[in-house]
Amino acid sequence: MKTSDFDYILPPEFIAQIPVEPRDSSRLLVLNRSNGSLGHRLFREIGQYLHPGDLLVVNRTRVIPARIFARKPTGGIIEILLIRRDDSLTWECLVGGKGLTEGKTIHIEKGPSAEIVDVLEGSRRRIRFAEPIEPYFPIIGNVPLPPYIHEALKDPERYQTVYARDPGSVAAPTAGLHFTPRLMDELKAEGVNFAEVTLHVGLDTFAPVTEDDPEQHQIHTEWCEIPTATVEAITQAQQSGGRIVAVGTTSVRTLETAAKIGKNGILSFSGPTNLYILPGYKFKIVDAMITNFHLPKSTLIMLASAFAGREQILSAYEIAKREHYCFYSFGDAMFIY
Repeated sequence: MKTSDFDYILPPEFIAQIPVEPRDSSRLLVLNRSNGSLGHRLFREIGQYLHPGDLLVVNRTRVIPARIFARKPTGGIIEILLIRRDDSLTWECLVGGKGLTEGKTIHIEKGPSAEIVDVLEGSRRRIRFAEPIEPYFPIIGNVPLPPYIHEALKDPERYQTVYARDPGSVAAPTAGLHFTPRLMDELKAEGVNFAEVTLHVGLDTFAPVTEDDPEQHQIHTEWCEIPTATVEAITQAQQSGGRIVAVGTTSVRTLETAAKIGKNGILSFSGPTNLYILPGYKFKIVDAMITNFHLPKSTLIMLASAFAGREQILSAYEIAKREHYCFYSFGDAMFIY
């Protein structure tokens, strides 16, 4: 297995720059992984492929306005992207600017001062703020969009799921962006149930695997939680013959992490996960998956390939291009079962 096995060519015009309205009017490519058949629908029609007793597991994380600007002592402007909080004052960040060495003080307009306390790999820095930065988010924070989106987002809420509740992500769990309250109510009325997990998405979600051998890649660590109520809902669904449908790769990783920890059964869990799912992985909980179209050579397309087979995924992507589907965060969706 090589990283190049998960590569494909995507012309820029296939990358969605703005979200569709309404959310559930995006397109849906349906892949039956047992026979390779494909169907083409709108997302609002996903109920045609769900059954009473199925359980959709969504990630309720909320994207924080993690993109802020500061000035160096010389007056130069730098961009800071908060990636991960170490404690109440210290964050691991990506910084754009030169001369940002250990001990340098930076100043945030209308916010606290801060100090670079550690120089990490590349443009990563560990920054300690004089006081907690979160209360300043409404004033100084900007929602960080992926680097392949070049259009300004008029409504920041469109980069949040309608059920987002727990702040902590620097990127949205994009498979959930297609749901509307109305669609969720319709599915519930048809006997489809919902449960929640939390996984705070890190920036490394967008990082391609650079090693020739994907098994040599060090996957990012993210914080996740699966509450007791969700474990109980999963158990009930399984006992009644319902399927566990993960909404997004983040839900997949959270569920499979909890199953790995539980060994003989899924357990409630709160803590870090670095679960890396490659082809050959045996899924313990997830029966079906809702997901978007992922970047070439990313850990996400590798996860989808582990679930449905690399050849089927890449073939489906080529058909999606032929049928003019939109890709990536604001793009269309797949339902894989």
